[in-house]
Amino acid sequence: MVKADIKIRELVDKVQRGELKLPEMQRKYVWPATRVRDLLDSLYRKYPSGTILVWETDEDITDRNLAIKATKSPTTSQKLLLLDGQQRVTSLSAILSGEPIQVKNKDKPIEILFNLEHPEGPPTELIEVDEKDVPEDFEENEDEESARVDIQQELKKRTFVVSTKMLKNNPLWVSVSDVFKKSESQILKPLGINSDDSKWEKYSKRLQELKKIEEYEYVMQILDKKMSYEEVTEIFVRVNSLGIKLRGSDLALAQITSRWKGFMGQLENFSSEFDKDDGEYLLNSGLLVKTLVSFATHQSKFKTVGKLSLKQLESSWELAKNGIRFAVNFIKTNARVDRLDYLSSPFLIIPIAVYAINNKENLSNENEKLLLKWLFYAHMRGHYSLGSSESILDADLSSLFNKNNLEYLNNILLNQVKRFEVISDDLKNRGTSGPFFSMLYLILKEGGAKDWFTGLPLSNKHIGKSHSLQYHHIFPQSLLKEKGFDRKEINEIANMAFIGGKTNRTITNKEPKIYFEDIIQKKGEGALTSQLITMNKEYWEINNFLIFTQKRRELIAEEINKFMKKLE
Repeated sequence: MVKADIKIRELVDKVQRGELKLPEMQRKYVWPATRVRDLLDSLYRKYPSGTILVWETDEDITDRNLAIKATKSPTTSQKLLLLDGQQRVTSLSAILSGEPIQVKNKDKPIEILFNLEHPEGPPTELIEVDEKDVPEDFEENEDEESARVDIQQELKKRTFVVSTKMLKNNPLWVSVSDVFKKSESQILKPLGINSDDSKWEKYSKRLQELKKIEEYEYVMQILDKKMSYEEVTEIFVRVNSLGIKLRGSDLALAQITSRWKGFMGQLENFSSEFDKDDGEYLLNSGLLVKTLVSFATHQSKFKTVGKLSLKQLESSWELAKNGIRFAVNFIKTNARVDRLDYLSSPFLIIPIAVYAINNKENLSNENEKLLLKWLFYAHMRGHYSLGSSESILDADLSSLFNKNNLEYLNNILLNQVKRFEVISDDLKNRGTSGPFFSMLYLILKEGGAKDWFTGLPLSNKHIGKSHSLQYHHIFPQSLLKEKGFDRKEINEIANMAFIGGKTNRTITNKEPKIYFEDIIQKKGEGALTSQLITMNKEYWEINNFLIFTQKRRELIAEEINKFMKKLE
């Protein structure tokens, strides 16, 4: 194996000339913008940033392009396949060239801003401000005026941030991509800063230091071209098994592609059968490979995948595809779950797929109810989030392959979670990221809840930004913060309602006792009761916030139990 120092600029040039590609075993680009931000911060501070692993080969094997399109002609016939470093190289290529990254069948720009007034010295200890905390239409969102001030104060402590409209309007935040395409003068003079200004030297020096990122040198390890694809796959698996860079499904995928050329294309073609979000969910969650292995080995762990023959892989893949098709249709039509990423775990799809294939996709009315009961309770209780998820899934698979009995499957679940009935305490301090939140949306939708102003039924399929489904703090965050309530209390699901984006902005930070009366006058009390709002107006007072959330938790728990009772 040869080692060579290579500058970031040279890596980016190789990407732009199409001289650096991916082997089929590599997954797609998956980094969120926040990871790109943090990579730039590390490079700016000259911190260590890992190594790059490539394979030089003359073999005629299936390769893949990086998410950055090649825009220049190659200058060498050398073929390099990137084994380790794809996320870093792709991110840096996008930033230095100012080119968008191609993800989810569309071009997605990654724009990171540089703080000309960043603090000196090492980064300070602070809670990170994610791009989700500063949305694109930040200034239009309800109840965010005070949060805006808090976030801006936090952002001043950072050197790099993910771009937002709010920050783009601040001249002290400049686009990192612009820094690599323009001179210091071209960046600073439009800001009204010239060489006579006291800040010129400070800002100019910082911009020069930022540009030095392209001179940062990685150690590139080059595997010999004499190695076979199978041996390189083994190295890929071993290298990535040493850390947490790749999931087990990614390593299993590498082993499968070493024997089944074009398998990655099979996965992508299958995922394209579904709508965009669900297809990406199936592909990126590793669920497709996990389901294949489940049918091939009757368990979910990847430890034996290297021993499966090509014939076993092909036949199991056919079963997996048919099972997943049925499971997704069942979840979206019978269970009426709008999107697969509402599920608490992708693993919930696999037992449904297995049961469907075991029974030739023939489901009686009784078994439909049993399967729905298992799905909803397993989702709500975080069935595959309690301890070792693979061991729990293996127990479920064993029961299905050996007994093929849904009552037995439900009993296994009950023994694990101890109680099916939902009580109000189960919902206390539960936020929007937990499974009870998507369950709340489901029961409100099933109960006929509508937007408080437009009258449109709840749906995530409405067209237009003004009607897009959002969750709304019933008691505004800013008012609750002033009263000293903590974050968990403020963001609990008992303080959340589902409405459209336009309605959300109309309410702003009014107290419920004010805007609830307006809703009743225009839409009637049913508009509130359908979202499980107590009609005791005394509880709409800000001082009774904790009583309101307690009462609403009770109403939510009662409604969930009513919903589940129908499946008895």
